[in-house]
Amino acid sequence: MIYITHPDFYLIAKPSGTNMHQEGEAIGLVTQVEALVGEKLFPVHRLDKDTSGLVILARHAEAAAIFGRLFEQREIDKFYVAVAGNKPAKKQGAIQGDMEKARGGSWRLTKSQQAPAKTWFFSFGTGQGTRLYVLKPLTGRTHQIRVALKSIGVPILGDSRYKGKPAQRLMLHALALGFTWRGEKLSYLLLPDSDFYPLNDELTAKLNQPWDLPWPQASV
Repeated sequence: MIYITHPDFYLIAKPSGTNMHQEGEAIGLVTQVEALVGEKLFPVHRLDKDTSGLVILARHAEAAAIFGRLFEQREIDKFYVAVAGNKPAKKQGAIQGDMEKARGGSWRLTKSQQAPAKTWFFSFGTGQGTRLYVLKPLTGRTHQIRVALKSIGVPILGDSRYKGKPAQRLMLHALALGFTWRGEKLSYLLLPDSDFYPLNDELTAKLNQPWDLPWPQASV
């Protein structure tokens, strides 16, 4: 579960199906890691329960405050990988729009641009009737990536909330993080576990350097 140990933070490999905090009888990720390391930890961002991948837990209040500023100023690069079926409205580019609440805790993307959620993405055919999506959200809204892909006609496999095709789990994984920490540029990559959609060597290779894809430099 602990992927990287740093003097100021832990990087956690969060499994799909684990909530960040306690949910009913189920102990949350933060509590599990605190029990493991014997420290009080500070979550500085979150992943949905069914999303796997990299999560940062700060080890002290100063680090939590620094991360808070980095996230607020959008100075942390986040990369995700997802798998979806059907043919997308477009195979790469930006998905942008305001998000508003829908029924039952869901969200939807609108055409208005007052305070838009923005996600850049590239996609690749899998040869299995699906596409692999590498995504870079420039904002951090609830369900942002799930709603973004739904808006171009390709809900993520296993995403029953947004009408994705059935799968053994939600096929969304927090793949990589990059940021500057106390003057040092850091980047971390965590490939999906074996419970993720089966990817051949060619597709896996596309995930090894997500920051090297030709992402536009434009900001929100």
